[in-house]
Amino acid sequence: MKIITTYILLLSLSLYSFNSYSSDTGLFDKKNCFNNITHNFQTWRNFIKEKNNKGTHHKKRVQMVMNWFDNRFNENDFNRYKSKLECISFKYNVGEEIVDGFMIKPKALSKDLPALIYNRGGNRTFSAVNFASKMLNLFPIAEKGFVIIGSQYISSGDKTKAMTDEFGGKDVNAVLKLLDLLPHIKYVDLDNIGMFGASRGGMETLLALKKSKRLKAVATIGGVSDLFKSIEERPKMERVFKATIPNYDQNKEVELRKRSSIYWVDKLPKNVPILLMHGENDKRVSVEQSISLANVLSKNGYVNKLIIYPQDDHMLNKNRAKAHSELVNWFNLYFKQ
Repeated sequence: MKIITTYILLLSLSLYSFNSYSSDTGLFDKKNCFNNITHNFQTWRNFIKEKNNKGTHHKKRVQMVMNWFDNRFNENDFNRYKSKLECISFKYNVGEEIVDGFMIKPKALSKDLPALIYNRGGNRTFSAVNFASKMLNLFPIAEKGFVIIGSQYISSGDKTKAMTDEFGGKDVNAVLKLLDLLPHIKYVDLDNIGMFGASRGGMETLLALKKSKRLKAVATIGGVSDLFKSIEERPKMERVFKATIPNYDQNKEVELRKRSSIYWVDKLPKNVPILLMHGENDKRVSVEQSISLANVLSKNGYVNKLIIYPQDDHMLNKNRAKAHSELVNWFNLYFKQ
């Protein structure tokens, strides 16, 4: 699986400009997701195959990666998404710093659609949202009638101006900045904005919710709610925290608590419903984190729903379609029609 993860990160975005969004949106360096190596399905598939067809044991690696690929992607889905959706990557400013982002929305719109801000998992460049993750996790939701926008928390551009990942520090400002960009983007219903995140993105979602009054509903998938528990469950995560959280060694207790929603549920707005989804066999973030958070939310009078998927993993690979339906239904339930 580590080999697969490493090579899937090679999936690339487009190299060509995409100009269907007006220049005053605050987005720049816009590029079409469906171009260059992802212009069509076979070009994309061949790219993945060739990238892995090198080095020692390449035959075994190619077979493993392509089995993974073919079990998740097909040409019919690719063509449907390409015909129905617009997808761009872009850069935007957060103060003096530059951050990478992405946006997906249905084509040929005649009315405003609700917007969802998506917060990714991982840290730094690991698990950045690439074309494969968009197709697996975001295109199926966008085609149901949502504008999806998200931050990579960092930038691949000029490193002197690029934001650095603080794992729940100033990167939360990069998430909140997307709320300021939405009014300048066509066909966004500003009365219906939601947010969801996976893994570390669940932490980002609740940190953003604590600071914003513009969200109607939120959701987390395998979300982190207690960084102290994360260290207990996966001690190697402390290396990530040390590498990303400023002054970690000097202020460990304070910084971990700042990022752990289980300790400040009372700071969240009570009028925003919270959906928690988690795989029972999650090896990266224990299901107990969502169970504990749901209990505290309920005790404090917050509207929430906990869904545990039996025998499933961190990314809900066995119940991906069900999870997408739950997300769509959750937001539609609380958005104004």
